[in-house]
Amino acid sequence: MNPPAFDLFCRVVDNFGDAGVCWRLAAQLAAGGHAVRLWIDERAALARLVPAIDAAASDQTVEGVRVLPWAHAAAALPPRDGVVIEAFACTPPAPYLAAMPGRGCLWINLEYLSAEDWVRGCHGLPSPQANGVPKHFFFPGFVPGTGGLLREPGLVARREAAQSIPRRQRLRELTGRDFGALADEARVVLLFCYPHAPLAGLQRALAADPRPTLLLAPGAVPAGLTGEGALQVHAIPFTPQRRFDELLWCCDLNLVRGEDSLVRALWAGVPLLWHIYPQTGDTHLDKLEAWLALAALPPPAAEAVRAWNGPDASALAQALAQALEAPACDAWRRRSRQWSDALSEAPDLAANLLAFCMRHRQSVKIESY
Repeated sequence: MNPPAFDLFCRVVDNFGDAGVCWRLAAQLAAGGHAVRLWIDERAALARLVPAIDAAASDQTVEGVRVLPWAHAAAALPPRDGVVIEAFACTPPAPYLAAMPGRGCLWINLEYLSAEDWVRGCHGLPSPQANGVPKHFFFPGFVPGTGGLLREPGLVARREAAQSIPRRQRLRELTGRDFGALADEARVVLLFCYPHAPLAGLQRALAADPRPTLLLAPGAVPAGLTGEGALQVHAIPFTPQRRFDELLWCCDLNLVRGEDSLVRALWAGVPLLWHIYPQTGDTHLDKLEAWLALAALPPPAAEAVRAWNGPDASALAQALAQALEAPACDAWRRRSRQWSDALSEAPDLAANLLAFCMRHRQSVKIESY
């Protein structure tokens, strides 16, 4: 059977997160020899992540991915015997959906990442739709029975090669700044969080720590965060997607937000604090606890993650200070690398997606006999 073509639909809700996930998946599928069209409503957000993309162009091909405006999909035909992926239940345009019957498409809703137990029971299930084409739920996840995590071939080897280069040199290439001996001697921290993060507690803990900290904030330093004591704070240029991975690999502690950055920080194999996307009714905290259960971090590190997602700056300052003390921090580093290595041995999301598509095509072929 010929490799299936893919139509991938993306509506940008969480700024760079949605676009980041969709681009990584689209580029990986294209690199594997598949024809891929990415229909996106905010090309400007994608262009920030992938500088080769022209936000004003209505039809362009970058890294094998054809990037098109969302609105133009209304006049397009779905790929015959191909795969239609709507990211995060964004629902393709009505005329496109009306054209799907009879074209042999597999329709997939790429869901949000979750560590919750119920995900395995729902992964892959079909849902009847008004146009007669069932839509299948595809859940990224951390355990077998889910869709796995986005990871490009050779990513771990690239990380290992990069980390063999002196950090001072890597940071100079990534940021355009030379931080001198501090780059090699200090704790280097990356900060990428939502505006409601308890930054005063972060500043307090790092400023009072015996080890100097070099904190890097892509784009701009959040309001109210300043250097003091052992803490130096620097804004660095906004980092395109591929170089963001390299920046994460430079750091001793990564403070990341949302879904795409969490997964990339996991591949760095160093301690991280995840700022989860807030939801009404605090349902995001249940998702956070499910993730912490799988992460199996040392208790001080787990408490720091919880405090980072809470409103109390004093609680964060205390929890983070305890997590950064030598014995606790050593255990945090070991567990971070251990879990990263274990996750990298599992099939990645694109591989699982392709296997799911092939099983579906085989079942359709058998049913047609």
